[in-house]
Amino acid sequence: MPALAFHNGHVLTERGFETGLCVIVEDGHIVAVVPGPPPASAEVVDLQGQHLVPGFIDTQVNGGGDVLLNDATTVDGVRRIAEAHRKYGTTGLLPTLISDDVEVMRNAIAAVRGAIEQGVPGVLGIHLEGPYLAEARKGVHDPGKFHTPGEDELDLVASLGNGKTLLTVAPERFDADTLRALAARGVILSAGHTAADYDTMRAGFDAGIRGVTHLFNAMTPMNSREPGGVGAALDNEDVWCGLIVDGHHVHDASLRVAIAARPRGKMILVTDAMPPVGGEREDFELYGETMTCRDGLCSTASGTLAGSALDMASAVRNSVQRLGLPLDEACRMASQYPAEFLGLGHELGRIAAGYRADLVVLDENVTVQGSWIGGSA
Repeated sequence: MPALAFHNGHVLTERGFETGLCVIVEDGHIVAVVPGPPPASAEVVDLQGQHLVPGFIDTQVNGGGDVLLNDATTVDGVRRIAEAHRKYGTTGLLPTLISDDVEVMRNAIAAVRGAIEQGVPGVLGIHLEGPYLAEARKGVHDPGKFHTPGEDELDLVASLGNGKTLLTVAPERFDADTLRALAARGVILSAGHTAADYDTMRAGFDAGIRGVTHLFNAMTPMNSREPGGVGAALDNEDVWCGLIVDGHHVHDASLRVAIAARPRGKMILVTDAMPPVGGEREDFELYGETMTCRDGLCSTASGTLAGSALDMASAVRNSVQRLGLPLDEACRMASQYPAEFLGLGHELGRIAAGYRADLVVLDENVTVQGSWIGGSA
């Protein structure tokens, strides 16, 4: 196949957005980012002055396209979720299972494994959000599913094999040796839905927890004499923190303060998306209860937040318009930084030679105009 050449746009590089560059793709990878016109032999993509950015990577995707992973633990269900989010620039994602029974976990892991084996575009692994969480910070999760796993179940959690596994846990539910053992087996650990105090969170980080699931939400808040889980996260330079920038989950001022408090590169955008994203219906079922999405807010009848109706392009747009971030940094929070969190920073999340050609074109309104995964539109 001929090389693919992207030109005549603003290309996001390590230095920010640059013009006059040509991005050349062969065999699914970027082979060069060079000044000047495209090669005569290449198939040309004229960017028409728009922005070319790395494809977005979303580590928390409960559903999309009217599909909830908990109810569609099949390769087709995973495919439909990935297809729904690709329209919004997500070229890599972790389908996310909300706390459920062990058999549902087993089926979800098998579905994601099968999707990766079959080459379903964009599927990088699985996120198990529970069921090892704290009832006091359960959110919309069913506490009847919560428990402490035995060795067989820990084997299941670490069994994916061909992709990344992210596990959200309440640190207080595990001893340090168990956390270290999971991390040693390649499971990426994230603290969330936790009643842990500052010291317990810090101990969890020391034992191998590398991330924080939707910072501020479903965790102990930061107070003057009790810094809590939020304070422990903000006080740690090494962990990555997921942010839901939808105007509902966290106040914009809190997000700005948190971003300013952390080292650059450690804040990542997530959607926590539910089935209405990329779908036709505003309502969906979870645990037999109807959840309603109105004006971007997903909730139970009693008002408990139930994920979000956020897509990744909107998360980037909100980060620019609501938080005042530069577009290049907002895009890195949606691509480069989550790639690094997942241990994929050497192959995804940048526009540079040697990286997989996962690319997105954005117009001036941060609306997706095109996407490529491994060089394929």
